Amino acid sequence: MNEDRKVKMTYQGGTVLISGAWAPYTMWDDRLGAYRAFAIHYPLIRRYLESAGYQLEDDVLELEDVLFEDIVELKPVQKHALDSWEKAGRRGIVVLPTGTGKTYVALKAMARLSKPTLIIVPTIDLLSQWGERVQSHLGYESGYLGGGKQEIRGVTIATYDSAYLWAERLGNRFILVVFDEVHHLPAQSYRRIAEFSAAPYRLGLTATPEREDGLDRLYPMLVGGIVYSAGVKELAGVEIAPFKVRRVYVDLTPEERRTYDEDERLFTEILKRLGLRMRSQDDFQRLVRLTARNREARKALLARLEMNKIAMNSRAKMEKLREILAETSTSSTLIFTRYNKLAYDISREFLIPVITHETPKKERGEILGDFRRGIYRAVVTSTVLDEGIDVPDATLAVVLGGFGTSRQFVQRLGRVVRKREGKIAEMIEVVAKGTLDYYLSRRRRHATLGASKDKDKEGSR
Repeated sequence: MNEDRKVKMTYQGGTVLISGAWAPYTMWDDRLGAYRAFAIHYPLIRRYLESAGYQLEDDVLELEDVLFEDIVELKPVQKHALDSWEKAGRRGIVVLPTGTGKTYVALKAMARLSKPTLIIVPTIDLLSQWGERVQSHLGYESGYLGGGKQEIRGVTIATYDSAYLWAERLGNRFILVVFDEVHHLPAQSYRRIAEFSAAPYRLGLTATPEREDGLDRLYPMLVGGIVYSAGVKELAGVEIAPFKVRRVYVDLTPEERRTYDEDERLFTEILKRLGLRMRSQDDFQRLVRLTARNREARKALLARLEMNKIAMNSRAKMEKLREILAETSTSSTLIFTRYNKLAYDISREFLIPVITHETPKKERGEILGDFRRGIYRAVVTSTVLDEGIDVPDATLAVVLGGFGTSRQFVQRLGRVVRKREGKIAEMIEVVAKGTLDYYLSRRRRHATLGASKDKDKEGSR
């Protein structure tokens, strides 16, 4: 063997060290006398060195043996998604609506590979949910990072926060990384999880891949591009329940309208003086950054926030909710608000249990359990139930304006469209006329469901 063609590869703290040859993506490290690259480049570097004829001593991956059962049964759409991911080299993102079983796509991928797998989830609640499914469908007891647990096993389930903190130690322990709710991954801190990992196979799961900050452009590098995508419109009545969405419009009270118009006038005048226009999220972020050094910009931002609060918390929305609850007395209903204050007001006025980020986990579990059993027919919540928590099936979602993004729209709709025999799901958006609530709700709906012929009173899909 030609000693000059021997190359050694090792793992160190989220990076791969290459001794004996240069490779793409590497930089020379004088301290170690070797080339170094982020571990994410490991598969490409290995392929390059092999194709260049080097004799490799590869000590990068340290893998534990795993043995899985496989009792995962896939529906057609799940099978198509998995097949697309495998054809793409076992890298990429599967986009499916909430309620279509994205988890089972990942479980089947794990079963076919039978290799160590790291599963990243956004919330502590999802640690146990994923663990239960790995146990029931693959017969394997997972390790956990998060919620006070620190155990690495052949299948390890970690929150994004914990995986970020442990990234250097996790990076060479797994062949496959599953990123649940992958739209969180491109955030500046979380992307380190992907960059420090040498795992050649990566699967992202989400119902809503787009990010308002544009960082979804990083997906191809971090996890792979979108390899399969199906939306709520095309799956309605097939993989999810048929559904309808309608908007109901209300007027601000005279006092609310007067205050709203004053804030809007102030906001518009200041923007004009500053030479700013609000055409996109980037424009709004530019205003936010300007507040750090400009008093006028701070006034404009505060005026905008007051406009939001008035539109979201209008008394007319409470009265419209009263009508909706009376008309839909047999429906199991989830009520979504933007602000905790409105959620608590609704809870007190209608004697409906409330869940916010302030609700203790045990109490939240009891409320959702009683909702599942039909003891409660309605629950009101702020944004805490948008994702990351297993919510019982409901037939009606009432959104009291959201200023929500397209992601929130899809996530909230997903809470009511899980397929059930004879079920038709419905979402009702209550929107304040002549406010940002109105204009943004139209833009959000168009982005997710397409053009609509809705009239000002209501619409359906």
